[in-house]
Amino acid sequence: MPSSIEKPGAPDAAATAFTGYQKFVAGLLAFLQFAVILDFMIMSPLGAMIMPALQISPRQFGLVVSAYAFSAGASGLLMAGFADRFDRKRLLLFFYAGFVLSTLWCGLAPSFELLLAARVVTGIFGGVIGSVVLAIATDLFAPQLRGRVMGVIQTAFAASQVLGLPVGLYLSNHFGWHAPFVAMAAFGAVGGLVIAWRMKPVADHLRAPQERSAFKHLLHTVTERRYLMAFATTALLTTGGFMLMPFSSAFTVNNLGIPLVHLPTIYLVTGACTIFVGPLVGKAADAWGKLRVFLAGSALTIVMVTLYTHLHDVTLPVVILVNVVMFVGIFSRIIPFQAMVTSVPKPTQRGAFTALSAATQQLSGGVASLVAGHIVAIGPDGRLQNFSVVGYVVVGSTLVAAFLATRVHRGIRERAALAPRAATA
Repeated sequence: MPSSIEKPGAPDAAATAFTGYQKFVAGLLAFLQFAVILDFMIMSPLGAMIMPALQISPRQFGLVVSAYAFSAGASGLLMAGFADRFDRKRLLLFFYAGFVLSTLWCGLAPSFELLLAARVVTGIFGGVIGSVVLAIATDLFAPQLRGRVMGVIQTAFAASQVLGLPVGLYLSNHFGWHAPFVAMAAFGAVGGLVIAWRMKPVADHLRAPQERSAFKHLLHTVTERRYLMAFATTALLTTGGFMLMPFSSAFTVNNLGIPLVHLPTIYLVTGACTIFVGPLVGKAADAWGKLRVFLAGSALTIVMVTLYTHLHDVTLPVVILVNVVMFVGIFSRIIPFQAMVTSVPKPTQRGAFTALSAATQQLSGGVASLVAGHIVAIGPDGRLQNFSVVGYVVVGSTLVAAFLATRVHRGIRERAALAPRAATA
């Protein structure tokens, strides 16, 4: 198992393939991401049931949905100063236990006020889990394996579409909107037991000297110039998805003329293809270079987002094909960048860095959704207006993200070249 205190960019000839334990950990981390993503995504399709059941307005339901994102972002910021002071396994168990219990609370909430409070608490715990998962993946896997690891972990998003959402909707249709949350809590509890039983401690980073003040640790991480560039790139990568996804179903039905009944088919096929493509993108990033795959994914994203946001009345197969290729482009950016950015922080700042990165994702996603909501309008005929403008914004953010990612990659290579000289000085 690679040490978490490796030199940046140092090759590890022994780590050319996953060990049995690493395969187990990669699968477990993907499961954790699946649980967290599904818990967030399940709220939107349940809105049609929750609003009449609790007698709440669309504005109140929107507050319930956004409460998770903003509390998750806030918790990431608050946790960053303490993230490198504990065994990552223990930290993961603590926040995962809170996440499971608060998810159960969501399922038992009888009123708007209690559901809102439950979503805030769920965000507080769930918002940190993703950052701990990335820190553990970085600690346990050598740099030349991280593309494949991120490819496996990122399949959680697609799996939540293909497996999680249909099952959640089935349970809600037969047993009420509470059932999916109760089922996720029960399923998640089993995952927590597996973590406690099988995962080894992840504490190599504790061997290095630690800053006494958590505030100074956070301040030093936030003010590190090369970290800021990585955070800015992360924010721009998040922008695209959060600007397009909230309006994709309305655009598909009202602008493209696809009947509502066919939406599950689009999500199912797109998710299934993404599950297949994600690991392949990770392997390509390890074999051909993370920046090369990222730039290729950026080019594909620009072409497909422009095409998608300018579509008119088309057939179902065309919509599915465009969605699939567009998501291939999106994942071909996210996976290699996540693998690349793991080499940016020092091992002693890795937990703080990933916590701040997760907070950046949550907060920038919330802002992106609000901005897109102000750009898009609904015409008298029910069709979305100005959706092409959203596409142009996404294209612009993609170009800037590509420039910043190139700078981040250059910094990683420069530090890797300097590391042997510093060791022999």
